[in-house]
Formats: sequence, C-alpha cells, structure tokens
Amino acid sequence: MKNTLKISLKANEKIYINGAVVRVDRKVSLELLNDVQFLLESHVLQPEQASTPLRQLYFILQVMLVDPVGAVEARDMFRRSLPLLLATFDNPEILSSLKHIDRLVAEDHVYEALKTIRSLYPLEKRAMASNDQPQLAEHAIAAGGTF
Repeated sequence: MKNTLKISLKANEKIYINGAVVRVDRKVSLELLNDVQFLLESHVLQPEQASTPLRQLYFILQVMLVDPVGAVEARDMFRRSLPLLLATFDNPEILSSLKHIDRLVAEDHVYEALKTIRSLYPLEKRAMASNDQPQLAEHAIAAGGTF
C-alpha cells in the first residue's frame, strides 16, 4: 500500500493488523499510514466455512495474516496446495487468477490475494455445480489431502 488507507469500524468490530487482533469499543475510523497486513473481521473465514478448494486456499492465506507464528507453515501449505488447485480446475479465469494469486503471495500482497480469491467464489460454485467437474472438492482433497 503506497497511500494511506482509512478504515471505519463499528462498535465491537475487530480488525487483524500484522497479527494483532484489535477490537474497538465504539465506532471509529483508523487511518493506516504505512504498509501493514490487515484483515477485516467480516472477511475472516472460520475453519468450518473452508468447505471448497478456494475457501480452503483462502483459509491458508488468512492464517498468514492473522497468525504470524504459523505464517511459515501456512506459506508452505500454500505452496503445496496451489499446484493441486491448478490441476483441479479447468476454468481459464480461475486458472489465470490462481497464477495471479501466486504472484501476489510471492510479493507478500496477501490481502490482495485474499480479495482475488473471494472474487472467484461464484465461478467456483458454478464449476462445482456443472457436470464437467463433478465432485471437484473431493478430487482436490483426494489429490493431496492438504486442503
């Protein structure tokens, strides 16, 4: 992030900044003046919500932001998982985006990678519902079991 970023939070809302969990007690605006890794509470995926291959990838990257202690292991898991996803999908837009996500993570732009993954959820849903790719999640999990 090259410019400042202003974020408005509601009372009792959380934001994860460089691994710290910050909860505000009243409505507040934060201005981030330098490069930080952050995740808004509304974008945090719970483990039980990681029910598709892309949501599982999202969860792995989320760990890199909210748990600096587990970031190295999460990055390794990302490196193992990405080739499995590339082999699982045949949708050109998803494949192109996965390669872009790989570049973003390599450049340490994890928040942008998470935004990109979220934008792919509708495409993944269509791919999983189509007859062309039945049991997509099962195939991905069976291929490596790291999801």
